Amino acid sequence: MTLIKRTYPEFPQISNWLEDIFAKDFDMVSKFKGTIPLVNIKEEKDCYIIQLAAPGKKKEDFELDLDNNVLTISCSAEKDEVVKQENYTKREFNYTAFKRAFTLPEIAEAENISAKYDAGILEITIAKKDESKIQTKRKIDIG
Repeated sequence: MTLIKRTYPEFPQISNWLEDIFAKDFDMVSKFKGTIPLVNIKEEKDCYIIQLAAPGKKKEDFELDLDNNVLTISCSAEKDEVVKQENYTKREFNYTAFKRAFTLPEIAEAENISAKYDAGILEITIAKKDESKIQTKRKIDIG
């Protein structure tokens, strides 16, 4: 990226005005993107696995809700840090929260959902109904 010095006339030109708006929007998007954890969704033979990357949290920070086949994962954590040194005291509050929602397919067994949090990864396992499990490939004899 190259720094360019601009001198605006009395009234900004339309192109400069649009660049300023979009530059601010992209900056906000990049800041916001860091607060939403990334998710992997994997389909296996008998279940779905959702892995959510949320390092630095505790399992008590998470809340999982299931309502009308919509699985909602939310997290809120508050951190209060106080640093005292010789001539000053610095106190910083840090509050992070997010919410993600996933619509479960009809073949998901809503009564059989489990979750665990380990090494910064929240892993949610959603079992499939028996009749919908993927059948293994087999040959059919022609008679």
